[in-house]
Amino acid sequence: MNLEQQIMGEMKEAMKAKNEAALRSLRAIKAEIIKAKTEPGAGGELATEKEIPMLQKMVKQRKDALEIYKTQNREDLAQKEQEEIDVIEKFLPAQMSEADLKAAVQAIITEVGASSPADMGKVMGVATKKLAGQADGKAISAAVKELLAK
Repeated sequence: MNLEQQIMGEMKEAMKAKNEAALRSLRAIKAEIIKAKTEPGAGGELATEKEIPMLQKMVKQRKDALEIYKTQNREDLAQKEQEEIDVIEKFLPAQMSEADLKAAVQAIITEVGASSPADMGKVMGVATKKLAGQADGKAISAAVKELLAK
């Protein structure tokens, strides 16, 4: 079942349950899917390999907004963003734990032959491709910095 079919099924369930937070989040995902399908060159289809990056982008946007709302003491808006993050993350693969991430980054550092913080670009290029969907870019970057600084 592709992402669009999953979203439609979840939307029906959210409507039946009168779950406003889930419905709002699912509608946002559906809007992004429609936008991706109508982009030039998409051919009216959302490629499977573009689903995860699209969802990750949505989560990142909401996390950024969440931080802004928290600094401005807008708990009402922060709560809505957190609800949407929780719903969107259900469609993403499980995120790596910090220990697993560090082990994977260490393996990539060894594979690439990086030895100093100057090699961060080489490591990040490989790491972001290999760990796409499994870890956030910020977390990967932090792990690479920490391990190369040793």
